[in-house]
Amino acid sequence: MAALQIVNYPHPALRWKSKPIKSISPELVNTVRTMFDLMYEARGIGLAANQVGLPYRLFVINLTADPDETEEEFVFINPEITKRKGTTEGEEGCLSLPQLYGDVKRSEEITLEAYDLDGQLFEIALDDLAARAVQHEHDHLEGIMFPDRMVEDKRIELDAQIADFEVQFRNQQQRGEYPSDEEIRKELSQLELNLG
Repeated sequence: MAALQIVNYPHPALRWKSKPIKSISPELVNTVRTMFDLMYEARGIGLAANQVGLPYRLFVINLTADPDETEEEFVFINPEITKRKGTTEGEEGCLSLPQLYGDVKRSEEITLEAYDLDGQLFEIALDDLAARAVQHEHDHLEGIMFPDRMVEDKRIELDAQIADFEVQFRNQQQRGEYPSDEEIRKELSQLELNLG
């Protein structure tokens, strides 16, 4: 498999509904480490598997964005949001839409169940930035990106920038830096089959 990298919109993986992970392999542990490294390199606080072209229900978070703060690293495998409370609005960005920002309404508090890298199920209650980051990454696993959640008149202001990402990606495909959308989708389906 090619080296993992963060893919930009409109890479088909970003609209792919991710599949649950059935077992935790040494390869998966390595993938998680690479995801953290790519996230830090891009100065992000969260990264979902489909942002690196993998159709897996998995994301990583470190709200400090600091690789030295390893105790702040969290891995969420097959996450499910079980409770939501309140509403709050705040600015979001995305590593797959660099330099694009917009206000998004999210639940103020959430409770989440997920598995860690040891295969242990855990439950966590989150609020503030942690709740926002987890909801943002959880959306990625459903093929939803933050502009989809924006109020329409605000999102329209970003249309030109979003269209620019589309042009850049299509140019990269023409130069052979990425396969065609159809080939990428085939690859994603194959990766899903590897999950068992």
